[in-house]
Amino acid sequence: IADEEGLSPRETADKYNERTRDDFRKLGITYDLFTRTTTTNHYRVVQDLFKTLYEKGFVFEKTTLGAFSARTGHTLPDRYIEGTCPHCGFPNARGDQCDNCGKLLDPVDLIEPRSKIDGTTPVFRETEQLFLDLPAFAQELTAWLDRQEHWRPNVRRFSLGLVRELRPRAITRDLDWGVPIPVPGYAEQENKRIYVWFDAVVGYFSAAVEWARACGRPEAWREWWQNPDARHFYFMGKDNIVFHSVIWPSMLMGYGDGGELGAGQGALQLPTNVVASEFLTVEGKQFSTSRQVGIYVSDFLARYDPDPLRYFLTAAGPETQDTDFTWAEFVRRNNDELVATWGNLVNRTLTNTYRNFGSVPEPGELRPGDRELLGTLAAGFEEVAAELEAVRLKAALQRAMRLAARVNQYASEEAPWATLETDRTRAGTVLYVCLRCIDSLKTIFTPFLPFTSQRLHELLGYDGTIAGELELREVEEDGASHLVLTGDYASWEGHWAPSALPAGQALREPRPLFRKLDPATVVAEELARMQAAAAS
Repeated sequence: IADEEGLSPRETADKYNERTRDDFRKLGITYDLFTRTTTTNHYRVVQDLFKTLYEKGFVFEKTTLGAFSARTGHTLPDRYIEGTCPHCGFPNARGDQCDNCGKLLDPVDLIEPRSKIDGTTPVFRETEQLFLDLPAFAQELTAWLDRQEHWRPNVRRFSLGLVRELRPRAITRDLDWGVPIPVPGYAEQENKRIYVWFDAVVGYFSAAVEWARACGRPEAWREWWQNPDARHFYFMGKDNIVFHSVIWPSMLMGYGDGGELGAGQGALQLPTNVVASEFLTVEGKQFSTSRQVGIYVSDFLARYDPDPLRYFLTAAGPETQDTDFTWAEFVRRNNDELVATWGNLVNRTLTNTYRNFGSVPEPGELRPGDRELLGTLAAGFEEVAAELEAVRLKAALQRAMRLAARVNQYASEEAPWATLETDRTRAGTVLYVCLRCIDSLKTIFTPFLPFTSQRLHELLGYDGTIAGELELREVEEDGASHLVLTGDYASWEGHWAPSALPAGQALREPRPLFRKLDPATVVAEELARMQAAAAS
């Protein structure tokens, strides 16, 4: 990419780091710390793991065939080489793995390999590299994976299949950028570096070390990484399963409690759950930056709000099977589910209450049906939380939407807007119950729909934020600086609980949570944009 764009590797990393950071912020994805892997801290942590594995005998030297660009002479990363899989014949297998059959590969394994960058055939030549002895962990990995019965079946099954065919994996490359190799014979070589997939997964650990220092408690990371009760969840697409269910656990097993950071204070925690989704296609086609097939987050958010996208990707995303994003289905779910169910409930409740009371009404005596509904919403917190804890995100959102539909049904049956003239007390009581329910639902929907939940929070008369705000902060380190995403989410503490909305609280003037989209216009315009991009 750097060669294509006429940039240095560092300039390229800076460019895409900024874009990714901005996309995450606009999507409302919150982090205690979203940092980068070019920091001094990260280099130190990576080198500690690498050196410890080397000293324990889990890293060895071997002569291998390295892939180089015929045009530039530079090393080609595994994922920038494609060819035919020697096992299943898939024509677009990558240099590290075949997405069709799942087999681990090396670039030299591919039939008719080609560079993804310019289509030229890579040049293979002998080179000395250091390898991670993955087969040394096969028995321990198998026993560990066998115990992960709570994982998604496809992830566990795929991972066990990988372990049965493990072979050593090169963890260095002929590069002049990246983390220097901290072992004899390599440390002084300017054109040898630790390979990105060893380096990258360590970022989970090094970020925790950086976070602890930023908090003024430099040892605080141990509470999560050397605590047997801590739970670690990793989220990714299925093409990254191998790195998180096999390679990273092997590195952690090999490191144990050793090294400078481990300091004999306990082994580093293995993943609790490797949460891998299947593939998402767009309008029936595989995403491809080279063929301009796809939708960029920044482009999407220039025309649409983030919460409908978050909703679609959870409700219709590839949680357990491949799914397809179509503009028609996006519009349908926005209009028929978000607008018609959740948005409609909020709008008619707030509009009728604001117009006729101006504040949360003082309720009369609650009837059994009122109490039952409030009890159903209270129980919903535990039910949705249980689904979230089990990483069944689609099921969690479905439960939340069923709760919204149940409150909608109650509002339609009680019709408080029709009894305002004849029984104002009862109408006020029903609206009070509805307000309490949407206040509870606001919290339940926050993990899925943070922007509209915050807007509803304000419409209900609250000040401040539900879950704290994400902020961009500059961090100084060894005379240099880098930007991170972070935030103080203390306000979320204790907030996952049924509504305690008080009678008499002033409401703010209502406005719709969601925009209804015109199907014909959106589908026609977006398909035209995609066709134009593919033709460019």
